[in-house]
Amino acid sequence: MTGIFRCASRRYGRKVTGMSLRVRLREALPEAMRARDRVAVSVLRSTLAALDNAEAVDVDEAEMRGSAIEHSPVGVGVAEADRRELSERTVADIVRAEAAERLEAATQLTAPTHADRAARLRAEAAVLHRFLDGPGAA
Repeated sequence: MTGIFRCASRRYGRKVTGMSLRVRLREALPEAMRARDRVAVSVLRSTLAALDNAEAVDVDEAEMRGSAIEHSPVGVGVAEADRRELSERTVADIVRAEAAERLEAATQLTAPTHADRAARLRAEAAVLHRFLDGPGAA
């Protein structure tokens, strides 16, 4: 590949014993940024965002409506919502789903005008697969 895809072959997220998949993704992001690897930076940011979204708890409709401003909580962190704790298997499933989504989108882009977009999606999926296929992966 050429252009922006040439850096996608770099190896990010080297497996360190006892390190979770999410931690490896998070630690690979600054490394990819320093290497100016746009493909890896893009896929790592979106995958970490997908993991953050999966941790979010559902908000009750009554909580969304709220009440009068004088009844709102006051203080640092008072309005923070608890987050779900994701298991390592759930994290791996989400990463797998992100990679599969990119590969599916790439197969749908068959027009020659979309060839570079499809190649970028395949490169993004390859970055995620390296995290999943490494030694000791979930």
